[in-house]
Amino acid sequence: MQRLLRIQQKLKAPKASDNKFGGYKYRSAEQILQAVKPLLEEEGLVLTLHDNVVLIGARYYVMATVALKDAQDGTLLVSTGAYAREDENLKGMTQSQITGAASSYARKYALSGLFAIDNTDDLDVINDGNITMMTPAQEKLLNDLHTDWGKALEYLELESIDQITEAQAQAMITAKLKKEGKNA
Repeated sequence: MQRLLRIQQKLKAPKASDNKFGGYKYRSAEQILQAVKPLLEEEGLVLTLHDNVVLIGARYYVMATVALKDAQDGTLLVSTGAYAREDENLKGMTQSQITGAASSYARKYALSGLFAIDNTDDLDVINDGNITMMTPAQEKLLNDLHTDWGKALEYLELESIDQITEAQAQAMITAKLKKEGKNA
């Protein structure tokens, strides 16, 4: 556990990506992995990632498990996991892409848990009244306007429509209505 402690103390995984609409920075699982690999090598450790799709109630979730093992003998030192729910309907995304987005999200939080990465500035934990998420009415209107959720999430650099803020949704509505020659 001393080796994990040293990694947790040294690891710098800055939020290097910008969300254009939300006005916030974030880090991805890939960015965490890029930052931690040299530290794993220094400590003689190997990190493995594994996903399982599980049905809980009527919803599918991706459970990502990250495990830290000794590089010499493969002894498991510690593992942790995180869940992410697959979105039921993301227009413009295949089922594989939906599962991949949930996997990426779950892996990011499993890695954050294992390496004690502080995420207090992440969008999904700073909803302090200043940021409100997309309302059901906005989501319905965007669906009625035939929103391609896959393209929207790619543009917004998000992994799930649950991450879309009310302001982002309103901007999308306004743009779609303007494109159709209607007022928002």
